[in-house]
Amino acid sequence: MKFYFPCFRSISDDKPVNVKGEQHTGAEMDTKFRLFSYDELKVASHGFSSKNKVGEGGFGAVYKARLSDGTIVAIKVLSIELESMRGEREFISEMAALCDVQHGNLVNLHGCCVEGAKRYLVYDYMENNSLAYRFLGCEQNRISFSWTRRKNVSLGVAKALAYLHEEKNPHIVHRDIKASNVLLDHNFNPKVADFGLARLFQDDTSHISTRVAGTLGYLSPEYAVTGRLTRKSDVYSFGVLLLEIISGRSIVDFDMEHGEHFLVDKAWEMYNCDRMVELVDPVLLKGDDERLRDEAVRFMKVGLLCVQEATKLRPRMSAVIKMLTDETSVEEVKISRPGFLADLMDVKIDQKIPS
Repeated sequence: MKFYFPCFRSISDDKPVNVKGEQHTGAEMDTKFRLFSYDELKVASHGFSSKNKVGEGGFGAVYKARLSDGTIVAIKVLSIELESMRGEREFISEMAALCDVQHGNLVNLHGCCVEGAKRYLVYDYMENNSLAYRFLGCEQNRISFSWTRRKNVSLGVAKALAYLHEEKNPHIVHRDIKASNVLLDHNFNPKVADFGLARLFQDDTSHISTRVAGTLGYLSPEYAVTGRLTRKSDVYSFGVLLLEIISGRSIVDFDMEHGEHFLVDKAWEMYNCDRMVELVDPVLLKGDDERLRDEAVRFMKVGLLCVQEATKLRPRMSAVIKMLTDETSVEEVKISRPGFLADLMDVKIDQKIPS
């Protein structure tokens, strides 16, 4: 099977190539994509040295590298299992999704390398790694994330999703929005990354049926149970991420006295008893800033709107941006029961869920 991408060119002859590295004729397109050689990337990363490894995920490792022109990049090495084509699908999806996107809150793809079974993607290098690495996990990390920084990250991710869902044609559903897939540049500006699970939607497509993929805790319940994917699946994931950013809590916490509890459940409980301010990250509330408290609570209400059980009640991402910027009030909006993470125990056992 051959997959054609007329959106990038071979360096040597300036003709479009497909992912097998073969030339083909087609309409010429302006592009900044490059087709790198394996040797070039090997030199740039010092032989993919462990010292240069900056991350690792379900489909391979990521290395910091310096190209011959001095550009610092990140090289994503995809693990390809040829018999099952595991990884190949993710490579194709990522190329299809990113070959012509232009947005300040999406990671920039420089190009790729395809040699034999080797698959490499070359991105901008993000100095501050991921939101999961820099923000979640310990109080010291969270202290460094001021309210201004958290607002900027939340709005940046929302704008990226609004662009993918509503401005880009065909529309793109990311399918794996989570803290580790939000990268941070030197100014801590967010860049949504890892489009290996992304799916393209035409204008007249309301949903597609696909195998369940993503990360437990961020998956919308209706998608996890039925495999019915919509743009509202990403909206749910964003809502969970927003609650994480404002509360500073993990999706699932374990308490010795009360056992496991889920962040979405906790937020719903606090909303119903009008105590949402108690869920705001304590490191933000050391002063007596009533305006900050009100704004943080508003952000968490937007998060709850995004994780409502009924998909038709979840807002579009463009509406989310208006609520986050207070252009649209959330005070008069009724928030209904969320899709509880506990319901994900109903996920069909024959549908694989990568981490």
